[in-house]
Amino acid sequence: MRRAWLLVALLVFAVAWFGTLDYRKLVKPDEGRYAEIPREMVVTGDWLTPRLNGIKYFEKPALQYWATAAAYTAFGQHDWTARLWPALTGFFGVLLAGFVGRRLFGAEAGLLAAVTLATSLLYLAIGHFNTLDMGLTFFLEAAVFGFLLAQSGQRRWMLVAWAALALAVLSKGIVALVLTGGTLVLYSLLARDLSVWRRLELVRGLPLFLLIAAPWFIAVSLANPEFAHFFFIHEHFERFLTKVHHRYQPAWYFVPVLLIGALPWTTLALQSLARAWRRGEEKSGFAVRRFLALWCVVVFAFFSVSDSKLLSYILPLFPALALLVGDQLTRIGRKSLLRHLAFVALIALVCLLLAPRVALRANDETPIAMMGAYAQWLTAAAAIWSVGALAALVLAWRDRKIPAIASLAAATFLAGTGAMLGHENLSASNSAYWIATKIKPLVPADAPFYSVGNYDQTLPVYLGRTVTLVHYLGELEFGLKQEPAKSIRSMAEFRQRWTADADAFAIMDPEAYDQLRQEGLPMTEIARDTRRVVVRKSPP
Repeated sequence: MRRAWLLVALLVFAVAWFGTLDYRKLVKPDEGRYAEIPREMVVTGDWLTPRLNGIKYFEKPALQYWATAAAYTAFGQHDWTARLWPALTGFFGVLLAGFVGRRLFGAEAGLLAAVTLATSLLYLAIGHFNTLDMGLTFFLEAAVFGFLLAQSGQRRWMLVAWAALALAVLSKGIVALVLTGGTLVLYSLLARDLSVWRRLELVRGLPLFLLIAAPWFIAVSLANPEFAHFFFIHEHFERFLTKVHHRYQPAWYFVPVLLIGALPWTTLALQSLARAWRRGEEKSGFAVRRFLALWCVVVFAFFSVSDSKLLSYILPLFPALALLVGDQLTRIGRKSLLRHLAFVALIALVCLLLAPRVALRANDETPIAMMGAYAQWLTAAAAIWSVGALAALVLAWRDRKIPAIASLAAATFLAGTGAMLGHENLSASNSAYWIATKIKPLVPADAPFYSVGNYDQTLPVYLGRTVTLVHYLGELEFGLKQEPAKSIRSMAEFRQRWTADADAFAIMDPEAYDQLRQEGLPMTEIARDTRRVVVRKSPP
């Protein structure tokens, strides 16, 4: 009976996890970028050299591009196929946390670890957002957990770890090697335990790693001699050591990210990290909890000292943190659980009070109608979270631990999902879907389409074609240095091209449109939203 209920719960979770992937339109920049590169792979048939808007794009390896391109080929190009890879890897990451938690700490700890991971706000959000971080997180999770299982004498898991590490490198680069290698070295030094190095299966594992990871890097370097320096030097060392990507944040940036992203388990997560290093039962042999805690610290510290920061970068620490929290929840006392739930209920009630104020952040680009509708979704989500947290508090008061945890987890999942779905109210401002839908029937396949002074990453996805960049470089600067003919560098050249075209289209911000119209450039407005104007050379 217990197994049957678990299967039913897993089915419900799967439906809830995957069922909303296509509700929201893709938002710029990341979701558009990582949907467009695979689209171009399918269209051109070139699955070796990644291209964004037809221009060489070497910032990341190709694994997720291949997976998404395969999804497009099998199921068609949709918003849900664009998000399928992050959703799949996020879902399997939850299952893996449950499996490994069961093997390491017992059945109840495994189940609670899976619940913790699935309902941690940052993990839940990134699992439904088209970026590369969830794929990297899953394969790093498999590598670290495979290593942990191998320490008990099951050496085959070390080969799984090597294979997963190779796929992590193919997901986002050599940062996977830095994080795993750094954790292993620090553990050996701090725990004074060198025995782990004898269980790495280097003789079989390293060739397996190279067999999986190396072929694409070799092939793309041979086809594009400029790749190696840009990818390994610029995208790794310069990204880490300099502010070249304009993503600089202070060293404490990830502190609030972790505190908020780990909700509703934040206080337990911090306690479990503090206790993991000093557990008495791990004074001899390999210290699993200590290694998990050290992994979390290494990931957090590495990205904190980097000069390039985005909130999703610390996601790889969350599966390990979930294992520690799941283990702690099996031992937690009634008073400790009540204190934790009281804190979460307080946070939820504060969110309920503040959610309507989101509407006050409206501006010309995101007007009150959009922000007000989003505020209503956030208010409803906060209400669900508050009710679930208060119900959990009552259940814990009655000493019903598992129902209390289930109530909090379910409410958090529903509230987090609702907050994400509500973001669709802002899509007219942060996605090109709506404006592309208006103009796509008007645009002949052979007509030039210019993007003047900007580049909305979601536009080519929804238009189903690339655009010609005008007076804009952005993250495509390196690729345009290799293929300069694929853009127009100056407004003067654009005016000449536009005047010479028999029929052409352009998208620009309202200020640029007003300027060009005052200059007398022949064009007719055919669509507009709060950020952009689309014009045509000849009347529609």
